[in-house]
Amino acid sequence: MATRRDFLKQVGLGAAAMAVNPLAFARGAAGSGRRPNIVLIMTDDQGWGDVSAHGNDKLQTPNMDLLARQSAWFDRFFVSPVCAPTRSSLLTGRYHPRTGVYGVTRGGENMRLEEVTIADVFKKAGYATGCFGKWHNGRHYPYHPNGRGFDEFYGFCAGHWNNYFKTGLDHNGKDVRSTGFIIDDLTDKAIAFIGANRDKPFLCYVPFNTPHTPWQVPDKYWDRVKKRDIDKDTTACAYAMCENIDDNIGRILKTLDDLKLTNDTIVIFMSDNGPNGSRWNGEMKGRKGSTDEGGVRVPFFLRWPGHVKPRRIEQIASHIDILPTLADLAGIGKPKTEPLDGVSLVPLIEGKADGWADRMIFSTWNGRVSVRTQQYRANAQALYDMTADPHQKKNIAADKPEIHAKLAAACKKWAGDVGLSDRTVRPIPIGYPQRPVVTMPGHEAMLVASSKPPKPEPGPAAKKGKRKKRRPPRGISYNKGAGWANDWVDNWTELDAHPYWPVDVVNGGQYEVTLMYACAADDVGAKIRVECGKGYVDGQITKAHNPEFLHSPDRIPRKEVYEKVWEPLKMGKITLAKGVNKFVVRALSKPSYRFACKNRSQ
Repeated sequence: MATRRDFLKQVGLGAAAMAVNPLAFARGAAGSGRRPNIVLIMTDDQGWGDVSAHGNDKLQTPNMDLLARQSAWFDRFFVSPVCAPTRSSLLTGRYHPRTGVYGVTRGGENMRLEEVTIADVFKKAGYATGCFGKWHNGRHYPYHPNGRGFDEFYGFCAGHWNNYFKTGLDHNGKDVRSTGFIIDDLTDKAIAFIGANRDKPFLCYVPFNTPHTPWQVPDKYWDRVKKRDIDKDTTACAYAMCENIDDNIGRILKTLDDLKLTNDTIVIFMSDNGPNGSRWNGEMKGRKGSTDEGGVRVPFFLRWPGHVKPRRIEQIASHIDILPTLADLAGIGKPKTEPLDGVSLVPLIEGKADGWADRMIFSTWNGRVSVRTQQYRANAQALYDMTADPHQKKNIAADKPEIHAKLAAACKKWAGDVGLSDRTVRPIPIGYPQRPVVTMPGHEAMLVASSKPPKPEPGPAAKKGKRKKRRPPRGISYNKGAGWANDWVDNWTELDAHPYWPVDVVNGGQYEVTLMYACAADDVGAKIRVECGKGYVDGQITKAHNPEFLHSPDRIPRKEVYEKVWEPLKMGKITLAKGVNKFVVRALSKPSYRFACKNRSQ
């Protein structure tokens, strides 16, 4: 019979198990006679150092600080290095490669439909479920939040958003306009959800989308932070955004007080990865995108007044632990999910750390894998003693070869176990009655380059050994090169180049197609074909449409694309056969150099 120590060792290496606390339901039922509500707040790109309670004197986060003092405060809490992977692990209790998530765009952020989410688990247990903010685990139903257990969704599904003031958002699959600043608006909707469900248990997931860029924040916060001695405007804006988040957290906590739900509600605050810039982060090595400490260590506070005593917890923990921990605290038993990697943290929350075994927590991004134990952080090349050297100044792999070899081997084994090399693209579903309109954005298109040989570059030959600049596909590209969220197909100069979208037609039949485009006057007359399998429909550009970008109140110039207003071209009807195929847009003729397009099919 396995001991608890053996059990936790297995879980730390990724075994499928979850500890269930037999006293949890009694605790959850005490006083109110119902299971606890859950408010789970996660910010986007807020590093461990972006909280004043962690020692940063350049910003003021009094509500986060108060929450920390009232909580089980996990001092070594780890997530994934970037957005979508962290979200999938939080939602499923599993390492993100297992869930099918390997990227942040073009379907790499979509969780497999077999995955069971935290919303599925709590909805089955009788909870009302709502999500308010940035989803980033699939926009097309049933990858959409409404298909993953959330009764209510208000926010956006992409990796980032173009505008934070009075912008277009998604409310249960329908396009709506927000009011005011996006974080204030998301908070309004979360508060309304809490109020509407005060008489039954609820799970309220609030994934705020700041301080992720673009650098936009109301004047009130920007003006006061800019008066401080801060070396970079990007840092100042990140701090201003964090202070806006703090005020909105205060609003949520006050709502719980006003509704007399505070003692019946578990509140969690955390972030999704390290800071999105080189700013103070406890002098840790790494930032967003890194598998070093600074890229994956985040704040994590769990408050449940009257049930969870405030304490600082030094044992390492991770986003994969959230689902089993909440299920344990709520007393809903072992949920039926895919095999979990996480473990319930209830013993640590209760102060019962004796016998808690060391474990391995893994992080990965762009093929790099790092492992954290209570004392060490290691990858294939390096070993750091995080107790003696928390800033990772000295690689001790040569000094402790046996420890490094063991942890490096664990990284390699884990990569194979979770399917790290699997980059399966999940096609866009078409035909679900719950979503009769399917929008295929330009940034989700796969680009097929022209077969023509590239023209020689003018000017002197490149120097030997000089790194070559990565070229976009010949004859077609995304506007910003990488094709992040909200980008579009652009620089389309060759007829044999084209974009396509992998699709899965779940219900065959006739569908109306509308192409959203922009082009100069010289491109009027271009002929376009949309095809999928044996079905196709042709259209022609008859109207020039080349507007300026929409005004965006950025504090600092952005790296993302700006918003455009696109012109609809109604193509007509296309017959789609059931099954997996490619949805292709082709240029049959073009009168001049280029045109840009987005695609919308119905």
